[in-house]
Amino acid sequence: MSKAARIPDIAHMAGVSTATVDRVLNRRPGVRRATVERVMQAAERLQYLPDADVRAALQPPPMQLVFLLPAGSNRFLRMLGDTIGYSQEHCTPYNVQCRVEFVEGFNPEVLAKALLRHGARADGIAFMALEHPLVRDAVDQLAERGVHTVTLISDLSGARRAAYVGLDNRAAGRTAAYLIARFIGERPAQVAMIAGSLSYRAHEEREMGFLYLFKESFPRIEVVGLREGHDDAERNYILTRTLLDQYPDLAGIYNIGGASDGVGRALKEAGRDQKVVFIGHGLSPDTRGLLIDGTMDAVISQSPQGAMLTCVRIFANLRDGRDALTGVETVRGQIMFRENLP
Repeated sequence: MSKAARIPDIAHMAGVSTATVDRVLNRRPGVRRATVERVMQAAERLQYLPDADVRAALQPPPMQLVFLLPAGSNRFLRMLGDTIGYSQEHCTPYNVQCRVEFVEGFNPEVLAKALLRHGARADGIAFMALEHPLVRDAVDQLAERGVHTVTLISDLSGARRAAYVGLDNRAAGRTAAYLIARFIGERPAQVAMIAGSLSYRAHEEREMGFLYLFKESFPRIEVVGLREGHDDAERNYILTRTLLDQYPDLAGIYNIGGASDGVGRALKEAGRDQKVVFIGHGLSPDTRGLLIDGTMDAVISQSPQGAMLTCVRIFANLRDGRDALTGVETVRGQIMFRENLP
């Protein structure tokens, strides 16, 4: 600290009162941001404070980001929530603070209320969208208030969200169909799908891609129906047992959503785990185990940490006045087999 400079000198240079300088230097609230900057710049010029202290004081408060994820037994989403919780150090360069909240899944009214509630305090919200007018209206209300939203994993049509972070889900469905068809071979066969819920646009798009690839390229394979398991392991177990009873020669299952462990348990109990081609989503401890023991043949996944950091970069771009996707790479899916597990 320079002995020559005094608080009155700082006040004179900044054009404020000595009381205001005292409030700024002691970091007490109630002073406008522009005034804080003038006082700290004067203190720096007069060498009243070290450069590091000035830089710290001039840095704006961290941007407050909230991630809203559906509650339940989807282990990939739980992994994503855990990643957000313990990766704060990766967010430090962007001057943001992230927190996650799990809300009731498959309920658009609950999700819309959560968006508006958190939007009253947060600077940005990333969330897994449900395709519903209530959710769309909540996003548009937040946009009117200047609160940016980013859809994560599942997008929302016709809404004023800032960006979408996730897979090309139609391509993911086509990829799953291609893998199943290649594993089955040229023979006629029946395959089935289990979704979390088609109220997720992601699941709807995966279904469309899955169906169309068979129609275009593998017409000898028949898709025998779609069941909704709401990403619940017990429900997926029951649905799979029912499918196996209805279609004794079932050759493949595509689990569009989560809770693949329920599907795997049903296949094992029926003695079909090494006979039915099984493709799912989200590399997590349960799907890893199913890949290793051969119950699952492939998992289409994306990096939880990569998804989180992509959201953070988008919000940082918007805060700094850049286009949302400046410097942001497109999310790419990974196809995991037993032999290439990380």
